[in-house]
Amino acid sequence: MRTLIANGTVVTTGGSTSADVLVDGETIAAVGTGMAGMVQVDETIDATGKWVIPGGIDVHTHMELPFGGTFAKDTFETGTRAAAFGGTTTIVDFAVQSKGKSLREGLDAWHAKAEGNAVVDYGFHMIMSDVTDDSLKEMDQLVAEGVPDFKLFTAYPGVFYSDDAAIFRAMQQTGRNGGLIMMHAENGPAIDVVAAQFVADGKTDPYYHGVVRYPIFEGEATNRVIRLAEAAGVPVYIVHLSALEALDQVRQARDRGAAAFAETCPQYLFLSLDDMGNGFEGSKFVCSPPLRPRDPHWEELWKGLRKDDLQVVSTDHCPFDFHGQKELGRGDFRKIPNGLPGVEDRVDLLHDGGVVGGRISKERWVEIISTAPARMFGMYPQKGAVAAGADADLVVYDPNRKRVISATSHHMDVDYSCYEGRTVQGGSDVVMSRGSVVVRNGTFTGRKGHGRFLRRAPADFARLA
Repeated sequence: MRTLIANGTVVTTGGSTSADVLVDGETIAAVGTGMAGMVQVDETIDATGKWVIPGGIDVHTHMELPFGGTFAKDTFETGTRAAAFGGTTTIVDFAVQSKGKSLREGLDAWHAKAEGNAVVDYGFHMIMSDVTDDSLKEMDQLVAEGVPDFKLFTAYPGVFYSDDAAIFRAMQQTGRNGGLIMMHAENGPAIDVVAAQFVADGKTDPYYHGVVRYPIFEGEATNRVIRLAEAAGVPVYIVHLSALEALDQVRQARDRGAAAFAETCPQYLFLSLDDMGNGFEGSKFVCSPPLRPRDPHWEELWKGLRKDDLQVVSTDHCPFDFHGQKELGRGDFRKIPNGLPGVEDRVDLLHDGGVVGGRISKERWVEIISTAPARMFGMYPQKGAVAAGADADLVVYDPNRKRVISATSHHMDVDYSCYEGRTVQGGSDVVMSRGSVVVRNGTFTGRKGHGRFLRRAPADFARLA
């Protein structure tokens, strides 16, 4: 199958130019001008007035994640289909090591969930909840198998929490095998003290989930794990950074030459603590780290994106229904399943709030939604590029189209939207995954099982720093 995307504006991190894109089979064969009528193709897609961008890459999702006695609603089929509708053609999900189990058992379980079900390509990170001599040795094998990233937590004591010694040992191991430690950085034990005090005082509404997880707890933990990484001589990646206090620690680390990297998420750019204040309706917005007050955090996070103190925007997509799942926390905010839906909305929200809003250029938008995650997580130039030889993961994007976000029209398997009623400008007209059109003008044309597992190489973080 040969397809020509003609007359569009190709937008990459290096600039924007009028060009045609020739797709041959699963890869991009050529990018140039004047190809219409000059090359033999099976289909021509007219991109006049549209942008042609590399498919979005979301490197932080949680499909079917067990949490608090229930599971995240989206499967690899429903979640990747929703991602495709939103212009995302690759996800990297988190396989989970259960306490007392091996990394292998967790990774095999996630392969079973995804294989034959995913609509677009996918990779895995590995959540380590039990750092032992055996699991440290297993890390080497996972790196060799294309799963080179390992997530640890300073939060959730008794579930995922690792102490400093465990974190440092894991970091030392990545120094030997080339992998990367990703950190959920909040001071979980201190948060639990404050949360227990609030509940004892009768403050049990979802709003207090956002209050007890102080921004300083995120800042302290971020500084601590960066310092541990510096001591181990390895890079570290902070996931879902939400607060100025944490961002300042990343800035200071990067200014002194540390290989510290971080992502934020749309919810921290467009939602705030105020959204959690409507009684139990606020449970729809419970995630960790929590939503922060709009000032000063929103604009500082946008500034971090402009100045590359934050390199990536991922979703931390982890959807739980309001009815029957979030309701598990009625009467005690500590029991509300943590997580928000967002894999479908990320690309458009960032275009609307970032590019249309005048905060970032369209080239920087492409960088943070696609090219930077591809570079940082061992997928570039196979992914994240509009260039000959790259996978034909392409989006024909209409920067002027408007839509209203709503649970009545989204494709995520969850009964509410965090952005209900919000109008966004920009949308994906045609979405291609490895040369196959999976979404065309709002209609799904892909198939379950099209997505393939990506064996990813460790990134060269010394070059990226």
